[in-house]
Amino acid sequence: MKNRYTGIWLLVTVLVMASSCKKFDEINTNPLAASADQVQVDYFINNSIVGSQMDPHIAERVFILYWKTAGRQQAGGGISSGGYNDGWSSDYYSSYMSGWLNAANSAIQVGNDQVAKGTNKLYTKNLVQVARIWRVYLMSELSDNFGPIPVNSFQGTNPEFASVKDVYYHLLAELKDASAKLDLAVVNPDAVKKQDPAFQYDYNKWKRYANSLRMRLAMRLSEVDAVKAKAEFEEAAAGVLLTAADQTFKVTERGGWDALTGVMTREWNAQIMSATYRNLTYNLGGISSTNQVEAALQASVKPDNYIGLRLQDHFTTKTNDPFAGYWLDGLPSKVDPRAFKAFIIPGDFTNPNFNSYPSWDNTAKTTARTLTDGTAAIKTIEAKYTWNGVTSGDWGVPGSKNNLRAFNGTMPRTSNAFRTSASSRVFFANWETYFLVAEGAARGWVAPMTAKAAYEAGVKANLDYWGVGAQSTAYLASTDYNNAGTSVSWDHVTEPAATRTMAFKDGMTNADGTVQIKYPDNTIYKSGAVKNDLLTKIITQKFIAQTPWLPLETWSDHRRLGLPFFENPAIENPLVNMPNLTAGNFMTVSVKNFPQRLRYPSGLQNSNAAGYKQAIGFLGAEDGVLTPLWWAKK
Repeated sequence: MKNRYTGIWLLVTVLVMASSCKKFDEINTNPLAASADQVQVDYFINNSIVGSQMDPHIAERVFILYWKTAGRQQAGGGISSGGYNDGWSSDYYSSYMSGWLNAANSAIQVGNDQVAKGTNKLYTKNLVQVARIWRVYLMSELSDNFGPIPVNSFQGTNPEFASVKDVYYHLLAELKDASAKLDLAVVNPDAVKKQDPAFQYDYNKWKRYANSLRMRLAMRLSEVDAVKAKAEFEEAAAGVLLTAADQTFKVTERGGWDALTGVMTREWNAQIMSATYRNLTYNLGGISSTNQVEAALQASVKPDNYIGLRLQDHFTTKTNDPFAGYWLDGLPSKVDPRAFKAFIIPGDFTNPNFNSYPSWDNTAKTTARTLTDGTAAIKTIEAKYTWNGVTSGDWGVPGSKNNLRAFNGTMPRTSNAFRTSASSRVFFANWETYFLVAEGAARGWVAPMTAKAAYEAGVKANLDYWGVGAQSTAYLASTDYNNAGTSVSWDHVTEPAATRTMAFKDGMTNADGTVQIKYPDNTIYKSGAVKNDLLTKIITQKFIAQTPWLPLETWSDHRRLGLPFFENPAIENPLVNMPNLTAGNFMTVSVKNFPQRLRYPSGLQNSNAAGYKQAIGFLGAEDGVLTPLWWAKK
């Protein structure tokens, strides 16, 4: 497979040359020495899918530093505070994505040419439809990052750009047509099946994926084009859907340094748990932490409603994170049963999923760190068996005196299960189908299940994925609120009180106290008045389920709906790239406080000035990280 990937450009060159030749000498079946009539269409599809899994170079920049940070699946600065790196985006846009799309386009073109000439195999027509379905995903990924893109997917020297609306209308039409043309009776040779890293050319699964993907894209339009969203959703939902675990679109990873290397493997990326994930899973589901951790950790589980050490001279308070200024010196009384599996507790060295990166130092196993008065250490904090998330932004003076926050060994970090190229990257899982159906049904759209049944099926599917399905009955019945004021139970829509009383200890004197902790007002969703309605439940569960494989989707859901609750970056000092957020308004949520897209690579203005001008015109605003896309909240 690796040789097939690295040979893509040679084959493209061969095809270009072949188009001008009238006759080829008879050759063997080596795809790198084939005429246009003999080329294997599945070659291109395989290269496009494998390539898009992302090699370590682009995975670190796009999947980790852009998507996981913007989608709040990990703590981090950069894009979460409005930052941007032109080199990263240029690599992704101009080198990687253009190659993946070119491979998909080549599959479609070569396949259609073979069909037209009668040189096709029995399965060629189906391969063309598969390539079209896959190309839709790639184009949606590209558009969800930048906005307006060429609908013809990088064909031609200077392709014209289309508005995001036109892009989405095109993609939805492509999915409808391509899935309808799949012939499910076609049987593939084993050699062909091996060249599909996702479904082994099981066309029933490709049809299911196409319909579920169509629901995803239709739902993206829910807030700006509800009539179109409803029509597309209902038509897709009436077909076969991706609903079983063995129908998940995923690509198996392998060790090394190529496109199949795991996307989360770079050792210098700590991939620390975000405050967002901590807030959404804290107390959610009512499952006691003592029932989730090994005996050695149970003494560290704190009482219910204990917030931790008050350390407001060392932890920023200029953010609407409800736990701002506090450090939990232990484990929460209750936590979502997936949390301790997704992120491993600091100091839990005997846990087989504890990740000790980087291998060249001992920082992952260094759990004691100091707080200072600006010059000398005044307190040592032991972070072993603790559970904290930190906000992004500028921590100013408190941060300068804090050697604890965001340090490798003191924070929960992504499980080793995802960091060693021993897993499979998930592109679309069955739980997402269920959450999409739940959202559609909750909106009153025609769906194959009730909203409640789909919601609970989505939760159960993801709990099963994490190996905690046995907890699903108790979990789904829970009325406990997380830090955002949302509970699990579908029938429990009672709003939380404005605040709750929590106990703390003064971090310096050890004196006990109590404090009223406010449930944050998510002012970009229903003006902050609603925290526990059905849509909030659906998107909260979808966020947790999509972590850590689908950060682009958690980012997109937040851009579309303002859900789930994302805390503002800290603003101890002004954020140059986020001027709307100030020390006077940090308790108020605004779309201007969150990244909305990637800027186009600077080279685009030179290579395709007319196309760039079109794109900016369609954006209707500056080419900036904070410019919302057409389908996003404004």
